[in-house]
Amino acid sequence: MRRKSFLAALLCSAAIFALPAGPSLAQAFPSRLVTLVSPFPAGSGSDLTARAMAPALREALGQPVVVENKPGAGGSIGANFAAKSRPDGYTLFLASLSFSVLPSLMELPFDPVKDFEAVTMMGLQKLVLVVSSSFPANSMAELVAMAKASPGKLNYASAGVGSIGHLTGELLKSERGLDIVHVPFKGTPEALTAIMSGEIQMSLVAMPAAEPQIKANKVKALGVTGDGRHPGLADVPTMAEAGFPSMGDSVWYAILVPAGTSREIVNQLNAAFRKVLTQPATVERLASSAKTSATTSTPEEASAYVRGQVAKWNAIAKQAGVKGQAAK
Repeated sequence: MRRKSFLAALLCSAAIFALPAGPSLAQAFPSRLVTLVSPFPAGSGSDLTARAMAPALREALGQPVVVENKPGAGGSIGANFAAKSRPDGYTLFLASLSFSVLPSLMELPFDPVKDFEAVTMMGLQKLVLVVSSSFPANSMAELVAMAKASPGKLNYASAGVGSIGHLTGELLKSERGLDIVHVPFKGTPEALTAIMSGEIQMSLVAMPAAEPQIKANKVKALGVTGDGRHPGLADVPTMAEAGFPSMGDSVWYAILVPAGTSREIVNQLNAAFRKVLTQPATVERLASSAKTSATTSTPEEASAYVRGQVAKWNAIAKQAGVKGQAAK
């Protein structure tokens, strides 16, 4: 009897330990390293933004946070890596304005809307329309007047076909009835060099790359995106002030996780980012090193914004005749 009682007790204990862990036994999130994926190379706006935020995020989560750069194919390589990661909250993706354009550029192995859950909006980075220092126009109105007076004579540079600089130029063309020529370059540095040399007349460029050249009088700024003027260029009007409100979209940054991530983890991450992005030290670090203004949102607000941006920019790309290709 004793032997049977002992065996029964042993089997009962084994069965208990074999059961799935309930809420009280489940491992708390997070319990290990968290990866923040930037889909662009070191030194890019995305990279600078991620690294400016990582130290405070590490403190908020209580776990190491590593920024992992996965550049290539317009950001689609990093996005695909994140989309295919386990939906456990340990892989975060730093999406930006360029992410919303990807479906118009190439056939993607993921869906930018269906394959991600939004955690929060986290920052805005202004773009600025610059012209060569020798270019006669000193305002957006003068630029448009010159373009209309010389159809087909003015060029605008971009960081590549389908880039925001390209699509915004197409938006300007269609709205104002302009005949200006798109000249794509490999990246922003090459586009800026062409403008500084006078080879190209204009381009819409991210603030971190443009501001030093503006302050060195190598290029002129005619307008900035966003709701307010840039503190470092207080005399430059916003696009809305200049009469071009449809060109007012800044580069936005949002934190996404793979679809299927639990609502509990999404909410926990949202709370951590809210804490991080309202800390004065983080706000200052983002502003100084990445020229990015910190912002926060609910997951629902972030999801709605990203969906709206995907729809907007793909409609513009379709109207401009930007043709897609397979992602590499």
